Amino acid sequence: MASGATGRIERLPAVEQVRQLPCFHRAEITPDHLDAMGHMNIRWYMALYDEAAWAFFAAFGMDERYFRERRSGGFALQHYIHYLAEVRLGDRVAVHARLLGYSAKRIHYMAFMVNETQQRLASLVEALGAHADMETRRLSPFPPDLAENLARLLERDKAVGWEAPISGAMQP
Repeated sequence: MASGATGRIERLPAVEQVRQLPCFHRAEITPDHLDAMGHMNIRWYMALYDEAAWAFFAAFGMDERYFRERRSGGFALQHYIHYLAEVRLGDRVAVHARLLGYSAKRIHYMAFMVNETQQRLASLVEALGAHADMETRRLSPFPPDLAENLARLLERDKAVGWEAPISGAMQP
């Protein structure tokens, strides 16, 4: 397991390993991102992870066209954010993501924020999301085409050759 009883992650991937994964969002940190301590405020981590999540979902077929035409979408169920290093004014960050697993209705994934300016892993988020029928507003199974896309994505992401530092608190 990647985290101990304290919740401390024991094995983090190197920046070079994270860069094996597709990048789904990039940003430069502006004065609006800062808090009173002079580093990026915690709300912006989630905002940047959210931007990346939309692109990540689109990569397996859940994009705006899908939402509109099939009247289906996604719900966020859980997030676990781990802060590793400060992100400061002017830093450029990139968010990379990988699928960890999925079930008929849920996906388990992780995103990694790399501070490209400092060449450090700044943060990671482990997330559990779900497919939803937007007419009933209830969880629903992924349709076969998306399930096939998820299977291909999972195989690609497993091929990176390193274990994701999961919390152990989530399962698809």
